[in-house]
Amino acid sequence: MSVLEGNNFNSDDASHLAQIIDHINVGIWEFNINTKEVKWSAGFYTVLGYKPGEIEASYNFFLEQLLYYHDKPAFIKAINTRNADRSNTVHIRLLTKTSGYQWFESTTNRWEDADGPKFTGTLININQAKLLGLRSAQNDFFFNETGLIAKISGFEIDVPGMSLSLSKEAFDIYELNDHVKLSIEEAISFFEPQYRPLLNEAIDNATKFCKPFDMELLFKTAKFNVIWVRAKGVPIIDDYGKCLKIRGIFQDIDNIKKKGLALQSSINLLNDQNKRLQNFAYIVAHNLRSHTGNLQFMVNLFEESDSADDRTEVFSHIKSISDSLKTTIDHLNEIVKIQTEIDNERQVLEFEEVFKNVVSALKSNIESVDAKIEYDFTKCPVISYIPAYLESIIQNLLTNALKYRHPDRQPVISCRTVKDNNHIYMLFEDNGIGIDMDRYGDKIFGMYKTFHQNSDAKGIGLFITRNQIESLGGTIKVDSTVNVGTKFTIRLV
Repeated sequence: MSVLEGNNFNSDDASHLAQIIDHINVGIWEFNINTKEVKWSAGFYTVLGYKPGEIEASYNFFLEQLLYYHDKPAFIKAINTRNADRSNTVHIRLLTKTSGYQWFESTTNRWEDADGPKFTGTLININQAKLLGLRSAQNDFFFNETGLIAKISGFEIDVPGMSLSLSKEAFDIYELNDHVKLSIEEAISFFEPQYRPLLNEAIDNATKFCKPFDMELLFKTAKFNVIWVRAKGVPIIDDYGKCLKIRGIFQDIDNIKKKGLALQSSINLLNDQNKRLQNFAYIVAHNLRSHTGNLQFMVNLFEESDSADDRTEVFSHIKSISDSLKTTIDHLNEIVKIQTEIDNERQVLEFEEVFKNVVSALKSNIESVDAKIEYDFTKCPVISYIPAYLESIIQNLLTNALKYRHPDRQPVISCRTVKDNNHIYMLFEDNGIGIDMDRYGDKIFGMYKTFHQNSDAKGIGLFITRNQIESLGGTIKVDSTVNVGTKFTIRLV
């Protein structure tokens, strides 16, 4: 067979040729300009260390996730520049699956078919040849890069020596003199404890895997001001595909962040108030409908009765319904009052003083059952709160504990406060008859919900208590065991 004859391929050998190309470390891609459709050959995935389908095959993913950001302008220029032979070649760095950034030669051709204009290109791994042919050169672009990335304050981590450089503006955020030299460990120590591991992990991933990071963190300055900051870092690689530096921005976002948190808090509070309003509307409709229906029935019965005795009896029922209706309206007024008092001015209150006032008001009730009252407010002695609310909360819980005491032992009731970060908690415990949480756990704070056979149980106290607490952004939960006792945990603020 002659050499010429040896180079004649049949058309049915095209698939075989594609398989050969896929096994010689070459990737082929196609981009349709009109439809934005992207096609990658199996070899394209292989040269990057991936399997077909393992990463998204799209133009945007290629530009934003694989292509090193410094090489993006050169690659786009190569695509858009028209040459006589319609072919452009550029050397770019792409992020491989396991070896970080490596050098590739990208050759692009533009052509058209029935489907419209297209770009077709090849991708060849030239990492070893590129590294051997390049001269080692390193320039300090610290200040230029800082301005390019964010134009705020900047930092730079030198990876081989793990040393840190900060711009003057960054020292202003730290509230330190810019002559102070900080190590990476010292710089991270200014962040609140719960965020330090996250920042350490981000830096570690950037140095080892060239992963950028963008984080919002709580930070305590040298003058003990706690603020929100943003730390964004971008790995800077050398010609060998290794991370040499991490350059980034360091920004005080405290004002913006707190406004966002305050807005979210307001939204949450509004949602809670809407839920309570819906519940209140349901209660009003249900309870008033029941009373008015009974009242209408009795009035009709009264009009139809001829006997004076019957009328007297029916009238007594009407009076009873009327009294019950008045009580219901009074309760509903109490609930409405909670919403109207939210805007009342808070005052700095001493827990012990308020608690003693309530105990004094209930002195006869306490003495009649020989109850033992204990309290400890040393861990959090004061709170800024609406006075009537705090007194009402304590009074309702204390009254309930006395009412549902265990008949076979002396009632022991305790109240204490604790502070956790910025939250103030009040813990209220008793050794009473308890509540069956499996049966009634989801109904404890419902209106007119009672769980014992006490004749004076109305089912309104805990409902009002919960509404008062939640109207000021707090929470209340209960743990109880039958014949053991009950514990209320209240987050007041």
